[in-house]
Amino acid sequence: MNATIEKFGYPSTLLSEYEHWVVLLRPAQATLGALVLAARSDAEAFGDLPVGASTELARVTRDIELTLAQVFGYDKINYLMLMMVDPHVHFHVLPRYAEQRHYRGCEFPDPGWPGAPRLDHQAAPDAEVFDALRLELLEAWPEVGR
Repeated sequence: MNATIEKFGYPSTLLSEYEHWVVLLRPAQATLGALVLAARSDAEAFGDLPVGASTELARVTRDIELTLAQVFGYDKINYLMLMMVDPHVHFHVLPRYAEQRHYRGCEFPDPGWPGAPRLDHQAAPDAEVFDALRLELLEAWPEVGR
């Protein structure tokens, strides 16, 4: 795995592995259910990914959206490809909510709604809530993406 994937907590944050991609529960929950979709390759530019990665990306995003819709019923979803600090190809996947969400006693606001997401704001679920969040997403993940 590349250093970007490891920085986002792999393997303890892993939700699903594909041939070219991994999906991780984002340690800093900017919104409820925030994920990281990271390329397994060492590519640092989107255009440098192996050809099969772009084909597989459609399946991975479908799995992400189906799972997040089922578990949290998000209002919109944003994919941010920033790569300013962490160089390898990855997206921050942010489900967006018109109203604040609550999960196991923890509040998850979306202060940027309806504009751009605010990555400087993050909910701070404790380890127990974070683990419950990960397990609930794992249970809902499509079998073909596991």
